[in-house]
Amino acid sequence: MKGLPPPKPIPLKDRSSLVFVERAQLDVRDGAFVAVNADGTRTHIPVGGLAGVMLEPGARISHAAVALAARTGTLVTWVGEAGVRLYSAGQPGGARSDRLLWQASIALDPAARLRVVREMYRMRFGEDAPQRRSIDQLRGIEGVRVRETYALLARQHGVDWKRRRYDPSDWEAGDVPNRCLSAATACLHGLTEAAVLAAGYAPAIGFLHTGKPLSFVYDIADLYKLDTVVP
Repeated sequence: MKGLPPPKPIPLKDRSSLVFVERAQLDVRDGAFVAVNADGTRTHIPVGGLAGVMLEPGARISHAAVALAARTGTLVTWVGEAGVRLYSAGQPGGARSDRLLWQASIALDPAARLRVVREMYRMRFGEDAPQRRSIDQLRGIEGVRVRETYALLARQHGVDWKRRRYDPSDWEAGDVPNRCLSAATACLHGLTEAAVLAAGYAPAIGFLHTGKPLSFVYDIADLYKLDTVVP
């Protein structure tokens, strides 16, 4: 009705996760968010009920569609095939600041940050972190355990493994296991960054990792790395 405020966006916890779109034109037709295929067929997408729309190669999006996604608080990202690269993102978190402020406040509180790092350690290794250890000490302990896990998995799978070594500027310098691990990890980082942005957090504000544009992405990806891409 005239004079009523626009409806509030659906809370993130009540939304579906993601929709991938490739080789289609995203537009707004008759007030609805639709994907138009080359043959003219339309697929309606309930954009307000999604956390994010991931545009794969071959997808195009109109100004009206971007504007509608922004109004509904749905993140639009431009990704590689299957989301393994994140090239750009629209309005991270749907213009919300509450999660970003919460993340920053924890990162700036030494005691709270240590609690987060200890919880990430528990999630990653299935046991509590050693008591009375600083973040730097826990980072060192994690590094040792990760190197041991690499060696253990290599023995289990019959892989000739020496150590983790790679040079981003010289791809061919790495051996085959290192190149495979680097490629798989890059895929994991792309998916993780999309998830971090869709949830309204800042990729650069990390807890265990700091000082890098994707510090929080590395924090979250590491929780799953040893159970997914490494094996």
